[in-house]
Amino acid sequence: MARLQILELPEGAADDRPPFVLVIDQWTNPFHGRAHQLADQIGARAVFVFEETIDIPANDVPLDADGYPVKIRVEPDFDQFREQVQDEIAKAQAKVTDALRELPLRNLL
Repeated sequence: MARLQILELPEGAADDRPPFVLVIDQWTNPFHGRAHQLADQIGARAVFVFEETIDIPANDVPLDADGYPVKIRVEPDFDQFREQVQDEIAKAQAKVTDALRELPLRNLL
């Protein structure tokens, strides 16, 4: 029986939706050039059809010892970000202070 897989592609600047390719493998019937028409209908960039089994490594889901999908949680390190923001604020304040010092006094009244 045929399998359907989706291969996600990197997004471009003008993409409304994430681009993808539909991969159909283990297909046994003739497809006769309908892949382009199918791609247009479903919004895919392309449709690839194979008789043999094709494994897409990006679609592999790692499983834990109990057979459940492994979930990875990434937590950001805001300490470095906070320092960068504070540095940029200090630079901006210094530029404003320098600009105000260069203004003639009569422009401030």
